[in-house]
Amino acid sequence: MNNRTLHYIIRFLLGEDIPEEIVAAIGYTTNRKLYDRYSVVIVPSGFFDNHIYGTTDSMPELPLQEIEGTPLLFGTPKLEQAGDTLVIHADIIASTYFFITRYEEIIQRHERDEHGRFPGKKSLLYRAGFLHRPIVDEYRLLLRNWLKQYGLRIPETNKQIQKIYLTHDLDAPTLYRSWKGIIRSLKDGRGLIKSIQGKCGPIEEDPYYTFPWIFEQNETFRKQVGKVSCQSILFVRSGGKCKQDKPHYSLQSEDMCKLIQTVLANDMAIGLHSSYQAGMAPELIKKEKAGLEKSTEKEIRSNRHHYLGCREPEDMTYLEAAGITDDFTMGYADVAGFRLGTSYPVRWINPVNRRLSSIRLHPLVIMDRSLEEKKYMGLSFDEALAYCLDLVKNIRNVGGELTLLWHNSSIAEGSDSYLRNLYARFLNELAKK
Repeated sequence: MNNRTLHYIIRFLLGEDIPEEIVAAIGYTTNRKLYDRYSVVIVPSGFFDNHIYGTTDSMPELPLQEIEGTPLLFGTPKLEQAGDTLVIHADIIASTYFFITRYEEIIQRHERDEHGRFPGKKSLLYRAGFLHRPIVDEYRLLLRNWLKQYGLRIPETNKQIQKIYLTHDLDAPTLYRSWKGIIRSLKDGRGLIKSIQGKCGPIEEDPYYTFPWIFEQNETFRKQVGKVSCQSILFVRSGGKCKQDKPHYSLQSEDMCKLIQTVLANDMAIGLHSSYQAGMAPELIKKEKAGLEKSTEKEIRSNRHHYLGCREPEDMTYLEAAGITDDFTMGYADVAGFRLGTSYPVRWINPVNRRLSSIRLHPLVIMDRSLEEKKYMGLSFDEALAYCLDLVKNIRNVGGELTLLWHNSSIAEGSDSYLRNLYARFLNELAKK
């Protein structure tokens, strides 16, 4: 691992509020002759050795060891004093790297679901039983505490959620406002006249056009918690020809032009919802981003893949080349939790060449459909609310960020889904804390 990437990981673990001289006082070496150069040394476990890295021998084995109650992937839970240097044998550098780079996904490329995604239930985090805990952030607390014990002046962690992103993916803007929608409407028993009205009448009457309700919920919440600490984002598709990209919608249509204007007027940012097709062929991302920028007359810097379909870790290079600075894809579809082991935004490191990039990955902690759908978690309303609140508690304990994803089509009024009520109730509970 190069020095730039190593420095970033140490800085990420310590936090941005730690002076650079303390970052420089932490070494990562097995050479005992160099220990006296540092106040603290973290001993490498061998994970990055050329004959180990990238092989199945580099994968942690279950059950994991723990250090002060936190699971440890590499090294041993041993601390010792060597002269004036605190020596930490728990390799939290390699353990952090493993999570934030999605390293296991390049070792287990054979583990993919029907959409080509790495399944959350195959992840080490899930199999070890701590996907609901931001383990990397727990390493941060441990390291800061060890530095305090050593006598260094380390500020207390602010145990509050630092930023909340209320995000929405525009998979299906409407249900009935197309010729296929008329057929669907007739099948739903709405009758010919009502079906034609659904196609030609006000867009606000379409079941999937839940944006007025979303705007109201988000604005109320943002006023309660402070607009600086909460941002709303709508991710919009501008391409895709696969069947999974249906329904196709035109950004030049009257309905979409009206929606985009309304979104911007309600202080909601717009990001790219790169298509399913672009997930399979990521060279299309740049074209889709340019199309969205042309239609919105806005510079687009944020992205989330449709179906959360960032299939291979190194595909991030295409986002970087397209000028994306912030990606919000990093959650599992099949189970909610901390896919990257952290609740903090983290710069992407390519696990193939270990290069540090400029893209910030914002962990997606909770997606609506992950909670409810039977093929995923299949939780009841009460179970889903309790699970979400537990995730929030864990984020607060480490002072991280929370990103939610709720689809406009999931909260259609009168549907059998509990997701509309859950969103309102969850935001209400979140605002109380």
